[in-house]
Amino acid sequence: MDDRCENTGISIYFQCRVLASKNNEHFRSRESAAEYFGVSVSSMANYERGITVPPLDLIMTMADEYHAPQLKNLYCLNQCPLGKGQPISAEVKTLEAVTVGIVAKLDGEEIEDMRRELLHIAEDGKISPDEEEEFIEVSQALDKLAVSISELRIAKEKLLRKGGVTCGH
Repeated sequence: MDDRCENTGISIYFQCRVLASKNNEHFRSRESAAEYFGVSVSSMANYERGITVPPLDLIMTMADEYHAPQLKNLYCLNQCPLGKGQPISAEVKTLEAVTVGIVAKLDGEEIEDMRRELLHIAEDGKISPDEEEEFIEVSQALDKLAVSISELRIAKEKLLRKGGVTCGH
């Protein structure tokens, strides 16, 4: 296991606790983690086994205490009725990978084309049938950029929490 917890076949809550236990003794056992968070051991076991989803306030606390900001996005993507289907990512990437992805999506010509298309579509305040396909394409490109931006937010939170501004692990 490397220095990040990811959404794999193993419960992310379990993975994140185990990784956090390297720096915080409260997380070395399920029992002590349950006590730390003020939940029952059986509840913690259910969260870590994927039987039940922790309540939102606990997810927020776990994300902070485990230094795993991706837990917030995973909740939004998988549990929150408002967040499902939104253009966000719960993937933890290196700063380099995120930066390359964003820069690639910010190609000057493509951005200028999208700007022109959006202005053309919006000038009458309506999306006519002949503008629908163009509008969907621009929306999809912007959604991809939004996903990359959410990856940057996760990377930023992980890097700044570590106290460093270096790239990588």
